[in-house]
Amino acid sequence: MDLQAFTPNPDKTKAIEEHISALIALIGEDTEREGLLRTPHRVGNAMQFLTKGYNEDPDAILRSALFEEDYKQMVVVKDIDFYSLCEHHMLPFFGRAHIAYIPNGKVTGLSKIARVVDVYARRLQIQERLTTDIKDCIQRTLNPLGVMVVIEAEHLCMQMRGVQKQHSLTTTSDFMGAFTRPETREEFLRLIRS
Repeated sequence: MDLQAFTPNPDKTKAIEEHISALIALIGEDTEREGLLRTPHRVGNAMQFLTKGYNEDPDAILRSALFEEDYKQMVVVKDIDFYSLCEHHMLPFFGRAHIAYIPNGKVTGLSKIARVVDVYARRLQIQERLTTDIKDCIQRTLNPLGVMVVIEAEHLCMQMRGVQKQHSLTTTSDFMGAFTRPETREEFLRLIRS
């Protein structure tokens, strides 16, 4: 789905608006204050965009640009920016995903890999599951000889509240197939560091 083409559902916006108005009142704000009058509506639309991944099929995205190809070397797509919401506090976490797969007779359009990251990121998430969801989708759809995903992210739930540790970075990885060999993993890690 093109980012410009996203249209929020008015019924969902209205339902979210009611809850956001109540929340604003509960925290002690005046819901009739000029700056807050349209906030519930804006949040209703924003929440639908930030969670639009629930309405998208990542497997179908990969299959939409699947090509027969006899290439058997590593394909790496690195530095894929993403934004997600932590399922524990609904605060943002964001960073970069690095993905590699070794084709087994089929390749997919490179932009489709970035779109798969967005689909899973646009759900309430934890970084560990996000990493595994992306890996499993690529494995399930492309059936490559191996796949590896590394995600580096900053979590505002750690930076804005709780321990309040600024600039902390969390790294997760998941892999299977050819990437269980240490030399293959190391080649991928060298490529994403360069």
